Amino acid sequence: MIKSDYELQEDVTEELAFDPSLDSTKIGVAAKDGVVTLTGTVASYPEKAAAERAAKRVAGVHGIAEELKIEMPASDQRSDADIAQAALRALQWDVTVPRNRVTVRVEGGWLTLEGELNWPFQRDAAKRAVEHLWGVRGVTNAIGLRTMVFSGDVKEKIRSAFERAAEIDANKLEVEIHNSTVTLRGDVHSWNEFDEAELAALSVPGVMVVNNLTQVT
Repeated sequence: MIKSDYELQEDVTEELAFDPSLDSTKIGVAAKDGVVTLTGTVASYPEKAAAERAAKRVAGVHGIAEELKIEMPASDQRSDADIAQAALRALQWDVTVPRNRVTVRVEGGWLTLEGELNWPFQRDAAKRAVEHLWGVRGVTNAIGLRTMVFSGDVKEKIRSAFERAAEIDANKLEVEIHNSTVTLRGDVHSWNEFDEAELAALSVPGVMVVNNLTQVT
């Protein structure tokens, strides 16, 4: 059943209120043709990300326009130097991030990660290591990946990964490969399936970038 704009707005509003990590009273929700717009303020970058995840969990949401602003309490604000030092410590303590391969730059609370790693999962782990630090207003993951040679039939390996994943309908996805970039097209039933398809493709050796053009239906 297709939800009306009003029903989708109500469901997203309830999901935000249900999430204990959010103060939903400061978040506005609008819906039109399956696209949900989030407005208002949140107290931290993790809360901003949590609001987007909550909206994605609602059936019928096909797109999200996230326009939330961070209004951080004075007690949570940190200098750029403090944030940079905390980020470096967090990266050093994360076993999935190779040591001394990632540098950090902070300006106005916005943290940028730079460097070069071997795998997409390492790049993602670096972002996760720093995005919950006090004072961080946002994270730009500018870490590059070393070029790796494709091993064997990459398209077949991606197909096999899709078939092993319980939440992915492999028959509804198309895989295109150009150099080290994979493009995914087709239909998925949820944002979780959308994310799982991308992660499955990124797990194949040689894949550097995934353009996930699948549609949530």
